[in-house]
Amino acid sequence: MALDGIVISNIAEELRSTILDGHISKIAQPEPDELLLTIKNNKKQYKLLLSACASLPLIYLTEQNKVNPAVAPNFCMLLRKHINGGKIKDITQPGLERVLHFTIEHLNELGDPCEKILTIEFMGKHSNIIFREGDTIIDSIKRVSAQVSSIREILPGRTYFIPQTQEKANPLAISEEDFFHAIYSKPMPLSKAVYTSLTGISPIVAQELCYLSGIDANFPANTLEELEKIHFYHTFFQMMELVKQKEYTPSIIFHSDEPIEFSSIPLSMYSNLQTVTYPSISTVLETYYASKNAITRIRQKSSDLRRIVQTALDRNRKKYDLQLKQLKDTEKRDKYRIYGELLHTYGYELQGGEKSFSALNYYTNETIVIPLDPELTAQENAKHYFEKYGKLKRTYEALTELIKETEEEIEHLESISTALDIALLEEDLAQIKEELTEYGYIRRKFSNKKTKITSKPFHYISSDGFHMYVGKNNFQNEELTFKFASGNDWWFHAKKRPGSHVIVKGNGEELPDHTFEEAARLAAYYSSGRESEKVEIDYIQRKHIKKVAGAKPGFVIYHTNYSMVIEPNINNICLCNT
Repeated sequence: MALDGIVISNIAEELRSTILDGHISKIAQPEPDELLLTIKNNKKQYKLLLSACASLPLIYLTEQNKVNPAVAPNFCMLLRKHINGGKIKDITQPGLERVLHFTIEHLNELGDPCEKILTIEFMGKHSNIIFREGDTIIDSIKRVSAQVSSIREILPGRTYFIPQTQEKANPLAISEEDFFHAIYSKPMPLSKAVYTSLTGISPIVAQELCYLSGIDANFPANTLEELEKIHFYHTFFQMMELVKQKEYTPSIIFHSDEPIEFSSIPLSMYSNLQTVTYPSISTVLETYYASKNAITRIRQKSSDLRRIVQTALDRNRKKYDLQLKQLKDTEKRDKYRIYGELLHTYGYELQGGEKSFSALNYYTNETIVIPLDPELTAQENAKHYFEKYGKLKRTYEALTELIKETEEEIEHLESISTALDIALLEEDLAQIKEELTEYGYIRRKFSNKKTKITSKPFHYISSDGFHMYVGKNNFQNEELTFKFASGNDWWFHAKKRPGSHVIVKGNGEELPDHTFEEAARLAAYYSSGRESEKVEIDYIQRKHIKKVAGAKPGFVIYHTNYSMVIEPNINNICLCNT
């Protein structure tokens, strides 16, 4: 979700309560399209990040520092000259536009007080930070000439204005009559009619309005019944009242441990997911994008490992299909053995030169016809069939062993693929890479420097206070089950699926039902079935788990286990960071 007008309104309110009347003590430009302002106010120091990144425009208070270039860019030097030491007199947002104006009071060269305005526009690829005096642009972090934009130039000396590329109404000031005309006259889905007609309303907020109203977001706006129109308007009016009254609830929506959305107002349509509220919208934005960036970075770093695993999987699956086809061809072996036995038994009746021979099959009491080579005697035909039988039997035995090995390799690779899906840190990837290297999928580079593995299993605490541990990969599964767990601890795993071993430390106590369910949910989520509605989980005490000699790490056998079917949802299960 990009910054919409409601989130920016929330940011403006937060900044007014923290940095308004504060003095700018430092100005830095760590990136070509980014500023970091240090502001002192009420004996506190705040860092305000302003980003006009085309893909991710942002503004929030942060405690993080950034490395600055050795030579400050020209725009940064310009700001330092004019507003370093300046006082932030006002922070405004026109309507619900995705724009913020910072009015800054400072002293000019003659020591006279004057005002400048720093404007931040959050408009996707058109995002910008513009420095101006009144309506006259002094400069901007991105200069935009007429060759780049026919709508407006952003160059020194030009007049500043907010581009009105679309006729949109201010949702905070629109009347009921204008709302009816703007929304209900459009032959398009209701949610789209909302966000294309009103400033600062994002598609997510429009969908939330439809959800609260009980109207399908894809229902055509111009076909609503009169009562539906009135109900929808009043739902919209109540939401805008929250914004007008500054009643914000900064929050992030999580699908398990991955953030999928953030908002400054409640999003009821995600009631089935975990919603975490935060004290400030700055914390929301910093947390959300830090988590998103971490997940994206890990996925990028794991791409080479995924490609290696997928290539090996594709190769083994093709080999497996070919082996099964070859195994099917060996099904004739017993028929050839019976042909040979019957020729040995009844072959004395043949005169020679026959092309076939009918004989009673004493295994089934049915008469069968045996094809013969007329150039061979009965005994020679029998020998020929026994040789074919022997060859197919040897092929069958070899293929049976090869198919078992291929199945085990596919299962091993699928478990590594699932481990890559679970990985959250670079240390997790290092351990997976070590496993791929150990089993020959990656060539080991000879070096005196040994890779230090620091990845650790996930550590959760059940609602009843029991410690639960989740292996992130096969090495950790092996370690948890056979070295960490004691005999009476409980072991959980997705049935017939690649996934994590989950160990619950019992400490000699009987586990409550709720802890069993939470451990099963962990096993379901950290398996290849995490996107399924339900997953079957096997669970058993650790003392009944056996390791097969020569098996891949993390592969075990067990009998007389218990099972339950459960949803792979780990919301509200406490993750311990230590």
